[in-house]
Amino acid sequence: MQGLTRLFQVQGRALSGSVLQHLRVEGSAFSSTIQARKESGQPSKDSLEEHGFERSTIADILKEKGQKADGSWLWCTVDETVYDAVKHMTSHNVGALLVVKPGEAKALAGIITERDYLRKIIVQGRSSKTTKVGDIMTEENKLITVSPDTKVLRAMELMTDNRIRHIPVVENKEMKGMVSIGDVVRAVVDEHREELQRLSSFIQGSY
Repeated sequence: MQGLTRLFQVQGRALSGSVLQHLRVEGSAFSSTIQARKESGQPSKDSLEEHGFERSTIADILKEKGQKADGSWLWCTVDETVYDAVKHMTSHNVGALLVVKPGEAKALAGIITERDYLRKIIVQGRSSKTTKVGDIMTEENKLITVSPDTKVLRAMELMTDNRIRHIPVVENKEMKGMVSIGDVVRAVVDEHREELQRLSSFIQGSY
């Protein structure tokens, strides 16, 4: 997965750089075309640089998913049993739940994942019906989180470097949702696809 992150970075920057370099070496004749396109409101070389790859943020992912799927409503408390938490994951087809403090629906206490269940319940032979979520969750002080303003590619780096598949979104100590590695990869792929189309249209319209 780390290789995938590096690939997105290298390919995106190489493509954007090569196209911009191509535009720069065209000389004064091409510059006049750029100026004309600026005046007409069409994309220019400058706008390509200002709105290049890696501009999407976590807020864009949450907005795309919508409130019903952003994870902000999908949580359990530290006092619930692991059994109930796993049932909750299964019924909603998710691999992790945010954990909140009792009576504080927005106060993040940690996260519980399928991996926690396998490693700390199944492998250790503990009972999921008597073990509390708070006993096996990854606690808040050990959590890796992102904010809505975090760039998507940065989130991908954090997830791959730390080998996690879900990352909570927190702002001002309140949870805003959760994104998965699938959400992040999809966003990066879509961004690169859109950028390729935009650069292709720009070049084709320049001649």
